[in-house]
Amino acid sequence: MNAPALFSTRSLELQARVREFMEAHVHPNEETFHREIEAAENRFSTPPILETLKARARDEGLWNLFLPPDADPGPRYGAGLSNLEYALICEVMGRVEWAPEVFNCNAPDTGNMETLARYGTPAQRKEWLEPLLAGEIRSSFAMTEPDVASSDATNIRSSIVREGDQWVINGHKWWATQAPRAECRLFIFMGKTDPDAARHRQQSMVLVPRDAAGIEVVRPLGVFGYDSAPVGHGEVRFTDVRVPAGNMLLGPGRGFEIAQGRLGPGRIHHCMRLIGVAERAIEDMAERARTRVAFSGPLAEKGALRHALAECRIAVDQARLLTLHAAHMMDTVGNKAARREIAMIKVVAPRMACRVLDQAIQVHGALGVSPDTWLAAAYAHSRTLRLADGPDEVHLEALAKLELRGSRES
Repeated sequence: MNAPALFSTRSLELQARVREFMEAHVHPNEETFHREIEAAENRFSTPPILETLKARARDEGLWNLFLPPDADPGPRYGAGLSNLEYALICEVMGRVEWAPEVFNCNAPDTGNMETLARYGTPAQRKEWLEPLLAGEIRSSFAMTEPDVASSDATNIRSSIVREGDQWVINGHKWWATQAPRAECRLFIFMGKTDPDAARHRQQSMVLVPRDAAGIEVVRPLGVFGYDSAPVGHGEVRFTDVRVPAGNMLLGPGRGFEIAQGRLGPGRIHHCMRLIGVAERAIEDMAERARTRVAFSGPLAEKGALRHALAECRIAVDQARLLTLHAAHMMDTVGNKAARREIAMIKVVAPRMACRVLDQAIQVHGALGVSPDTWLAAAYAHSRTLRLADGPDEVHLEALAKLELRGSRES
């Protein structure tokens, strides 16, 4: 009996086309991208080369590939790929940090678009989802706060208070990705509507236009000295910001429910992009080892380096298989039932990427820690994901609880 195909012919075709596009258009323009950022009057505005590549990708049908079918029945907006099918495409995009936006598949817009597709009203989707899908605007997700441990989202202090036909929003947020960006037009804001409700029913999410009165982007935040331009991460204050009552997502007290739905596929995306990063690091490490001579011979002949390279290959393939397994579980049994596998990849993939990048940096010597290669910036970004998508400790605790229950129940 033949096993069912895990990948459709169309998904394999899209994967090949994205790879070809990356090789033909993205990699050759990496230097141009960074040169335009450095020359820009506003580093947090989209450089011309990115707009050019986005238009080309859209014309070629390589656009909005990320929405899973359960969030997009029809399909109406996305490519109709499963999490498993999209995962391998995501790996290819991940080889260049800014490449996902070329295909309108970049975070946090993907998570925000999926949130609007799943939970938005027709009016909300018309106003915000459609321009996001068209790549006409960018968006931000405002949850993390500087004054509390936001790894436990029940700690958030920001408030969302009903006054007549409006919600009044007050809060201090940071690490709001794309908040400094010139094209950012929307915040999805998480705050408390009822501090006295049950612990996971206190929070709500509301749509906040970027140009609403009372919003101050205090500063862009650097990560190990990198500002991630043109995307950026911002510290933002919301002071008596007023939005219509119709801007509430799903309903008061349902913010945690939305957050869990939003973080499902996004976790796969981050992990597979990190695997693409690690694959590129291995390639560069091997090339450096073949061409660099030290102590009377190429580095490739040194036993310690050869073993390190082999260990990196093992680590990357292990992480990929575990991530693909999690994607398959999400497709077949659902995000909730796959929470064990999701927790594992959230620990494994960033750790693996940091380990491989660290070894690649070591092989490149002083060059590896300089801005003359992509490695140092990639390490900074990868290390951040051990916090940004939930710290390792949270995922390990979740895993431990499941193991101590001694069952595989959903």
